[in-house]
Amino acid sequence: MAVEIHVPELGESVTDATVGKWLKGEGEQVSAGDPLVELETDKINFEVEAEEDGVLESIARGEGETVNVGDVIGTIGAGDGQPAQEEEQEEEAEEEAEAGAEEEAEAEAGAEEDSEEANGHREDGEVRASPSVRKLAQEYDIELAEVSGSGSGGRVTREDVERLIREQYRQAPAEEGEEKQADGQQQTRQAAPQPSEDGRADLEERVRLSRRRQTIAKRLVEAQQTAAMLTTFNEVDMTAVMELRNRRKDAFLERNEVKLGFMSFFTKASIGALKAFPKINAELQEDELVLKRYYDIGVAVNTDEGLVVPVVRGADSKSFAEIEGSIAELAKKARDGKLALEDLTGGTFTITNGGIYGSLNSTPILNTPQVAILGMHKIQQRPMVVDGEIQVRPMMYLALSYDHRIVDGADAVSFLVRIKELIEDPETLLLEG
Repeated sequence: MAVEIHVPELGESVTDATVGKWLKGEGEQVSAGDPLVELETDKINFEVEAEEDGVLESIARGEGETVNVGDVIGTIGAGDGQPAQEEEQEEEAEEEAEAGAEEEAEAEAGAEEDSEEANGHREDGEVRASPSVRKLAQEYDIELAEVSGSGSGGRVTREDVERLIREQYRQAPAEEGEEKQADGQQQTRQAAPQPSEDGRADLEERVRLSRRRQTIAKRLVEAQQTAAMLTTFNEVDMTAVMELRNRRKDAFLERNEVKLGFMSFFTKASIGALKAFPKINAELQEDELVLKRYYDIGVAVNTDEGLVVPVVRGADSKSFAEIEGSIAELAKKARDGKLALEDLTGGTFTITNGGIYGSLNSTPILNTPQVAILGMHKIQQRPMVVDGEIQVRPMMYLALSYDHRIVDGADAVSFLVRIKELIEDPETLLLEG
């Protein structure tokens, strides 16, 4: 008995998904626990696994289709994958036997009718053809009188009809047409773009946007349309942090089995500044401002399908090593496509580091419903005046984008200055962070 493959629960408030890619084909053997199909949601991709051994009997929903929780997307039947192949071979053998018998019958009938037919027609004008050929012609709305017979005495054969069917399909207009979708709806099919004179159209490729990329695009536009977004800038001298990191990184790695990066310093500095300016660690809900006394810091991670922001929970209670370990683990899960919905929800403030890609400055877009986001950038050696002297210092531009409806300009500037102070005197992070 076939077992249905259902769309499982997708997580809180997630009711539908897009079929991304079938990992098994119809007739292919599967074992319990084997991934069958990848589903795309607004936040993550995940795989639906086989619940028992058998054969993927049917695929009901194709790639790119939208499915809801509980929908049947395929079935698994009993077997080890071989019966389906054997059945196909038996069917082919039966078809060949039937075709051979039909040809013999046609030959016998042709011998009997040669005396009463000429040019493929009987004396009564009827075209010579076997019942199966007549049925095929009727299915494709073909007039047998228009078919040139290649059989004995002008008899119309199956090959003659199939050849005419192929010719008609090739001559069908390519400009417009309708193709039937799996759900039974009709969708207009546009003609393929005509090659340009310089041949550039032949070098174009159309790629379907993933569900996540579509969601990212939608949310970025919404953030700009719904928030009064403004960005303020500052620069920070990284000398003290870099000296501390260089001095302690080897011992830190040996003791904690994780590298000491800059993200833990900026996470701790952000928490210290958020405590001083609580409105920046808040969320606007209708006519109320929800001030959050916990610090779940989102860290932007780039993946093949776009930017995701997994969350370091309770970052204020974590050590430098725990923060670095959490970020490394979340980044790996993001790149492997293994993030769960709980890894991506509930952040209170976000940090994004464009500096790892060489960005010198930028204006990050809010990760709504959060009201602010901190942008880190490339560390660059620049001449700076220090105690009346020009010195070369490793400098980084910082950017804070914020919702001006909630955060005043003075608070935003002061927040960024506080981060600058904590980074330039990292010993205070032990107290302020």
